[in-house]
Amino acid sequence: MELNNSLRSVKSHISFNHCVWLCITILLQVLIIVYLNRASLATPSLPTIRHQFQQAPAPEDQTCKYGRIYVYDLPPVLNKELLESCTDLDPWSSRCNAVSNGGFGPRATGLDGVVPKNLSPAWYWTDMYAAEVIYHDRMLNYKCRTLSQDQATAFYIPFYVGLAVGKYLWFNYTSKDRDRHSVMMLDWVKSQPPWIRSNGSDHFIMLGRLTWDFRRLTDSDSEWGTSFIYMPLMKNVLRLSVERSEWDPLEISVPYPTAFHPRSESDILQWQNSLRVRKRTSLFCFVGATRKKIKNDFRGVLMSYCKKESESCRVVDCSITQCYDGAPAILEAFLDSDFCLQPKGDGFTRRSMFDCMLAGSIPVYFWRGSFENQYEWHLPEDALTYSVFIDHNHVRNGTSIRNILEGYSREKVRKMREKIIDFLPKFLYGRSNSNLGNFTDAFDISMDGVLRRFKHQKATTRGRINRIRPTKRDLGKRKARKAKMITKEGKN
Repeated sequence: MELNNSLRSVKSHISFNHCVWLCITILLQVLIIVYLNRASLATPSLPTIRHQFQQAPAPEDQTCKYGRIYVYDLPPVLNKELLESCTDLDPWSSRCNAVSNGGFGPRATGLDGVVPKNLSPAWYWTDMYAAEVIYHDRMLNYKCRTLSQDQATAFYIPFYVGLAVGKYLWFNYTSKDRDRHSVMMLDWVKSQPPWIRSNGSDHFIMLGRLTWDFRRLTDSDSEWGTSFIYMPLMKNVLRLSVERSEWDPLEISVPYPTAFHPRSESDILQWQNSLRVRKRTSLFCFVGATRKKIKNDFRGVLMSYCKKESESCRVVDCSITQCYDGAPAILEAFLDSDFCLQPKGDGFTRRSMFDCMLAGSIPVYFWRGSFENQYEWHLPEDALTYSVFIDHNHVRNGTSIRNILEGYSREKVRKMREKIIDFLPKFLYGRSNSNLGNFTDAFDISMDGVLRRFKHQKATTRGRINRIRPTKRDLGKRKARKAKMITKEGKN
């Protein structure tokens, strides 16, 4: 009996203790769950953090605020092989020097006493038609280049069309010879996905020669140039050229390359300061050669006039003196003169305009086409703040160039020169990966202009589409009007 009571007491005690521990265990589990839930809200696990960083929108890239450029990898025959066959690009001489050093050409020599000694390594004998190679070389290292077609705002076609057509411009070549490389390029690019999407409207190309070399109107073998610009597939492509046609809204003129290619901001500052303190001994100068085959050649008029005004005018006759790209004789003449006479070249513009301003000399133009509607991204809008215009017909009729130029006061000349010195970096081409500090060179200005134009073009197109596309509200109104008309017709 006592044994049974003892067993019941023990059993009852065990049951009670078990219930207590069970309750405590459940309570602890609840507390742990609540704590873990709160902790998970406060501190996400590592996978969650990683997911949030991946989904966060990237901040706007202020360095490339207008977008990025994709560079096509063209078949080598359209660029690389042209450089490799540089001995065969010109019917008279090798072009290997001209296309060397990324288009800058060979290093300049003979400049001792002409430019500051420590700036000499920044000078090259750069060919006036080397811009195709220069732009391609710079583009490959451009800060806003992208390797993804989907991220691109603009598409650059690195086709050396000027080099390709050069050898075929003379002698007994056919129009098909002059067009061959252009046709090859367009056949290739038209199958590329970005081109198919836009029909080439966000594509651009650099033309190293004057625009007139690419505007042959017929298929006549005797007509000059290639018909590249007039080929149907080119109708939407933006073109950069050292001289543009003022009637072509898809063409933008960019500066001819000069001999000075700064390596740093200090190179530019030193050159600018040297121009400010330069002692100039001539009122004006003329650099060039007469063209005897051209009737009433205006260059001949200027040459004769300048030789008669030898006390005021310095002459460099390129039929006697070597006037290769940026030659010391040319640079010295510009450095020693307040003004430089700039007649037309093969077109309305000429490389000499930029060589003149590079030396801090004030250009004197004789045709409005030499400065109007040209280089609008790079030079001041009001050309008369840094240049002089004298109509060529007035000169032929006896107007004195010297009298006009002597009418400018020393202070006016100083202000005009200072204007040129200030914007001078905008028509220079720096080296790839060079750091020009606060200065922006001609290449960067050109690329900003291209990207800005295409970004605006795409925004405008999207806006036009959005204006055309009806909203749900518009569709609802149309449906209601239609129902109302049907009701009226039913009543009638």
